[in-house]
Amino acid sequence: MTIVELFGHEHLRERLSASIRAGKLPSSLLLQGPRGVGKQRLAIWIAQQLLCSEKDVPCGDCAGCRYAAGLTHPDLHWVFPRPRLRDSDPDLDQVRDDYADAIAERAAEHGLYPAPSGAEGIYVATVRSLVQQAAIAPAIGRRKVFIIGDAERMVPQEGADMAANAFLKLLEEPPADTTIILTSSEPGALLPTIRSRVVTVRVPLVPDNAVRAFVENPMVKKVLDKNGKATTAERVRTAAGAPGTLFTGDAAARATINARRIVDAATAGRSSVMHSAALSQGAFGARGSFADTLEALIELLGERARDALHKKDASGAAAASKAVDSVLQAQTWTETNVSPQLITSKLIRNLSTTLK
Repeated sequence: MTIVELFGHEHLRERLSASIRAGKLPSSLLLQGPRGVGKQRLAIWIAQQLLCSEKDVPCGDCAGCRYAAGLTHPDLHWVFPRPRLRDSDPDLDQVRDDYADAIAERAAEHGLYPAPSGAEGIYVATVRSLVQQAAIAPAIGRRKVFIIGDAERMVPQEGADMAANAFLKLLEEPPADTTIILTSSEPGALLPTIRSRVVTVRVPLVPDNAVRAFVENPMVKKVLDKNGKATTAERVRTAAGAPGTLFTGDAAARATINARRIVDAATAGRSSVMHSAALSQGAFGARGSFADTLEALIELLGERARDALHKKDASGAAAASKAVDSVLQAQTWTETNVSPQLITSKLIRNLSTTLK
C-alpha cells in the first residue's frame, strides 16, 4: 500500500533535488506555507529522495523508495499532533506505539487525512522520543529523516526544559546522518529559538491544473466522495490552491465562523455581544471544537496583520500580533478545567483592548 503521489510544486522540487544531488540540502529545514498545500507530503517526498539507494533518486523501485512510499521505512520518523496519552508521563515505547498506529491509519487512507483537531498537540514525550531516536544509527540505510508536521503545535510543558534544550541542540547540530524537516502553516507561532535554527523554504499554493489532477486521482476521489459528491470544477474552486483543505469537512468552516464571531464581539465593544459570543463556544464537552476555533482565530489574526502591513499600517499589524499572543495564552488555559465559555469571555475582553 502506497500513499498518493505528490501533485504540484514542480519548480520547488527541482530546486530541492538539485540541492540533494549536490549534497547541499540543509540538515534542518522548515517548510512553511498555507494550510493544505501539501507540506508534509512534500517532506515525505524529500525523505524518499534521501532514503533512495540508487543514483537517480527517487528511483521508485528500490527497497528504500518502496518503504518510504508505504510509510514503513524504519529510518523515516514522522510525528504530528496527536491526542494526549492518558498516562500523564508516558514512556517512549507508548509514544512510538501510538505513532505507529496513527501512521498505519494514514497509510491505509493513502496519506489522505484531515487536519488534526485543535485539541491535539506534539507533547514533550514525543520530543524526548525524537531526540533519543536521532542518536541511534540508521536501521537499513545511510540516513535517518525526521518529519515534524504542524510543528507550531509543539506544546511547552512545565519542567520540560531539558527536553526542549535537547531538541534545540538537535536542530542546531543534528548527527551527520540525520535530516530534520519541520512543517508549519503558522510559523509565527513557532518559538524564535526554533526558527533561528532552521532554513526556511516557502511552499506556495498549488496551481489549479495540479489540483485538478489531484482530485481526479481515483484514490483521492474515493475518499472525497465519502463526504459528498461534487464535480471536479467545484472541488478545484473550493480548494483554492490548497487541496488538503478538502479533507477537513465542516469542522474547519464552523471553527472559522466561531473565530470571526469572537473578533466581531471584541471589536463591537458591547457587553451583550461579548456575552453572546462567549456562550456560543459551549461548555466543558466542547473542548475539541473550541481548540479548533482558537486555531482558526490565530489564522484570522495573522491575515489581519498581513493586511495591515500591506496597507503600511504598522500600529494595526502590531495590534494583531499582540492579539495572537492573547490567543496563544488562551490555548494554555484549555489544558486546565476552566470551561471554554469562561476562557472566551476573558479572551474577548483582552482582545477588545487590543483590536480597534
